[in-house]
Amino acid sequence: MHFKPDDTHNPDLQSWVESANDPASDFPIQNLPLCAFEVTHGEGEHRHSHAHPGVAIGDQILDVGMLVESGWMDREAPEDLIDALQQPYWFGIARSPRLVHDLRVVLQRFLAAGAGGGQQIRRLRDKAVRPLAETKLVPPLPIFNYTDFYASVHHATTVGSMFRPDNPLLPNYKHVPIGYHGRASSIVISGTPITRPKGQQSPPDSDPSAGPSFGPCKLLDYELEVGAYIARGNELGEPVPIALAHDHLLGLCLVNDWSARDIQKWEYQPLGPFLAKNFATSISPFIVTMDALRPFRRAAMERPAGDPKPLPYLSDPDDQSHGGFDITLEAFLLTEQMEAKGLPPHRLSKGSFKDMYWTFAQMLTHHASNGCNLQPGDLIASGTVSGHTPDSRGCLLELTWDGTNPDGKPKPRKPIQLPTGETRTFLADGDTVIFKGACEREGWRKVGFGECRGKVRG
Repeated sequence: MHFKPDDTHNPDLQSWVESANDPASDFPIQNLPLCAFEVTHGEGEHRHSHAHPGVAIGDQILDVGMLVESGWMDREAPEDLIDALQQPYWFGIARSPRLVHDLRVVLQRFLAAGAGGGQQIRRLRDKAVRPLAETKLVPPLPIFNYTDFYASVHHATTVGSMFRPDNPLLPNYKHVPIGYHGRASSIVISGTPITRPKGQQSPPDSDPSAGPSFGPCKLLDYELEVGAYIARGNELGEPVPIALAHDHLLGLCLVNDWSARDIQKWEYQPLGPFLAKNFATSISPFIVTMDALRPFRRAAMERPAGDPKPLPYLSDPDDQSHGGFDITLEAFLLTEQMEAKGLPPHRLSKGSFKDMYWTFAQMLTHHASNGCNLQPGDLIASGTVSGHTPDSRGCLLELTWDGTNPDGKPKPRKPIQLPTGETRTFLADGDTVIFKGACEREGWRKVGFGECRGKVRG
């Protein structure tokens, strides 16, 4: 396991891509998150497209595939890295995550300000970058398996309070990372429109005998999450020891696991989420590698006195001291009316990933503890990231919750007030939800995740 920063994190490094040197940029030369983008060749019936691997640098995308095809990599990179880059997307790197560091070293050499080279290299630099705003990004790895966890104790406590005020957390919560298998086929890249789902909804409280109804979701919500891509997997029947779990993680992204609260209320018992969750999950286009995140590792959340210690298979001193991440997470809302008036998105919440009860290493280890075979490119998500303050709650279900009356019945939900005079308790058609995430620490360059956004359509 490698947690300490090295020369690739040097805050003094600059790039000839000037936008990367802006302190506000998510993508300085110290980050270089992995992505993939669509390249089209030919015309008419001969027109075809395929994905090229790239990394974000400032407001540009560096075409890593072009560096391989040009022969530049042959002179600058180790042979095993070149072989890995010949594989589709980032599968070669994912299967051998130790190569991520080699990749960062080589790409920083190409992107560094003041790097030498003749006319041929200067032409390659001009050709190898393209504006991010004009590039069609695709998922950096095809995702075949997706698991969503419930790792924020603050989220679990607030939601539990809505249904079990006297006992919000179920007895298993502090012993086992809770998760469920999601639908990988409905994971979509940031910017993809989200169609309001339809489904069965419970009979009205005022008339339980009326029976359930079927129709569009009325209580559509977002969930602010962080996702982790699996690097190398494990064979069926062979668990992953927690001491090795970090070597099975490639990097992190932002996730919006959209939720139809009214559909979920009716269907989730006894087997858990189904149609209320599988209609869409949005991901940001970039994998911020574990290597890039080294300066922002932190100790796992300190458990309150009296909480049980994790069982031995979920306990590791290195994970306890470095299993957390200092990631600031923000959720914004942009309504159609705000957009028409030229208003900026309205921030709904701001929280931190450091408040998670379970680490990604614990989630991964538990996932594989029964011998389940994880595969390169699989995605595991944290579940809604919420803090202990009301303004750090990561979904509308929590943000609009106003507690209970003395008789134990819930108070009416407290609507979100927007700059236009509009209010929201849940999402309306035309609303755009935007997530942002970044790591900042004194003495180091900011490392960001870009955006994860989606617009609701009816």
